[in-house]
Amino acid sequence: MTTKSKPAKANIEAPAATPDSTPIPALPGHATYRTVRERIALGQARRKQMKRIAHAAWSVKDRKHEPLDLLKKSTRGRVPKLIALKNERMACSPFAYFRGAVPVMAYDLSLIPNTGLLTQLCGDAHVRNLGAYAGPDGRLVFDINDFDETLVAPFEWDVKRMATSLILAGREAAVANQHCREAATAFLARYRRMMQLFSTMPVLEVARFQVHRLGEVGPVSAILLAAKRSTPLTNLLNLTEPIPAHPRQRIFRHNPPVLERVTGKEAEKVIASLTPYAETLLPERRRFLAQYRVVDVAFKVVGTGSVGLRDFCVYLEGNGRKDPLFIQIKEEAVSAYAPYVTRNALKTYHQGRRVVEGERAMQLQSDPFLGWTKIEGRDYLVRQLNDHKGSLDMTTLKPAGLMEYASVCGELLARGHARGGDCALLAGYIGNSERFDEAILQFASTYADQTEKDHAQLVKSLKAKA
Repeated sequence: MTTKSKPAKANIEAPAATPDSTPIPALPGHATYRTVRERIALGQARRKQMKRIAHAAWSVKDRKHEPLDLLKKSTRGRVPKLIALKNERMACSPFAYFRGAVPVMAYDLSLIPNTGLLTQLCGDAHVRNLGAYAGPDGRLVFDINDFDETLVAPFEWDVKRMATSLILAGREAAVANQHCREAATAFLARYRRMMQLFSTMPVLEVARFQVHRLGEVGPVSAILLAAKRSTPLTNLLNLTEPIPAHPRQRIFRHNPPVLERVTGKEAEKVIASLTPYAETLLPERRRFLAQYRVVDVAFKVVGTGSVGLRDFCVYLEGNGRKDPLFIQIKEEAVSAYAPYVTRNALKTYHQGRRVVEGERAMQLQSDPFLGWTKIEGRDYLVRQLNDHKGSLDMTTLKPAGLMEYASVCGELLARGHARGGDCALLAGYIGNSERFDEAILQFASTYADQTEKDHAQLVKSLKAKA
C-alpha cells in the first residue's frame, strides 16, 4: 500500500497480493483462468488495500515539486519557439490549463494511494477528448479519441481526471457549481452501473458494445452534425490554397506558426517516413495507401498539451483533385504517467506504437490508417487528419446538456476500461453503492479548485515575464 511519505509506483507488471487472496494478474490472460465470481471477489478484496472512501483524499501539502517546474520539465525536447504559444493557450482558462497540465496531475495522483487495479488508460480523460471521427466503414463514430498519454495503470486515475474535467468545463461554460457537481455525479453513477453491467455480459458482447442513444444526446448530436460536415474536401479548402500560376494545383496555406509549409530535405524526410509507416498497416489498407501520391507537406500546431511537439501534415491525392487524403504524423513523447509506474519498458518502447495499441484496445472502431513511424530518431503516431472529426463546443454548453454529456462520458470510459482491462475486478471493487462515487466527487471538487489556483499561478508568472 502506498503512503503519503513515500508513495509506491503503480506496479503494472504484477500487482501485490491482496490480504487473504492470491495475486491479481496484471492483465486478463496473463494468469490461470478465474471465474467471474472469483474476479469480483478479488476486486472486493482490494478494498482492504484501499478503501473506497480513501479516494477523496488529496492535499496540496503533499507536493514536493511546483506545478510550473513540472510543466517546464515536460517541454524539454520540444520546439523552443512554440513553448510560449503552449503557455499562452494554457493561460486562457483553468480548463485550458487542465488540458495542458497532464504532467502535473500525473504527479499529484502518484502522491496518493492507488488500487493497483489496472486497465488501459486514456491517460488524458477529459470532456473534449471525446469526439466524432470516421470509422473504417465510413460511418461516424463517437468515442474517446485522444490517447497521447495512454498506458496501463490504475483505473481510477482516468476516472478522477474525467470527473475533474466535468467540473472545470462546466465552470468555463458559466454553469453553476452545483450543476457541475451534479454532472460529475451523473458521470460516476453511469460509469459504476455500466461496469456492473459489463461484468455480467458475454466477453464478445462487451467487445462489441455500442451506445445507441448518442443521437438523442444534445451536445453529442451537435458534435456528430459538425463532424458530418468536416469532409476531406472541406479540409482541402481550409488547409490548402491554389498556386497562382497553376490554379488547378493546390498547396498548404502558409499561416505561421499554426500552419507552415515544409520543403526541401525536411519534407523528404517526412515523406520517407511513410514507407516504414505503411508496414504497420494491415495489408489491404497498405494497398489503399499506395494508390495516393504526395502533393505537399506542412508543419501544424495542434491542441494544447501537444503544442511544441513536432506535427507534420501530408496532403495526398488519390483519384484526382477531388480525392484528397490528409495524413497527420505527430510526435509522441513518453506518457506523463510513465515515471510513476514500474514498467521500465514504457520509456524505451516506441511511443507511437504505445498510442496506437492503447487506442485500439479502448476504441470500438479506430482510424483505418492508424500506425506509427520514426523521423530522425523521434517516435511518431500516424493517422488521418480531421476526417469527419468533431468535439464539444464549450460555448453552447448548458446545465441539461452537461448532465447528458456527463452520462455519455461515463458509459464510454467504462466501455474503454472494460475493453482494456478486467471489468469484473473493477466492478467488484467499485460495488453497487455510491461510496466510490462520493469519494471521487470530493476529490474532483478539491482538485478543480486547486487547478484554478495553479492556473492563476501560471498567468501570474507569464505576466511577470512580459
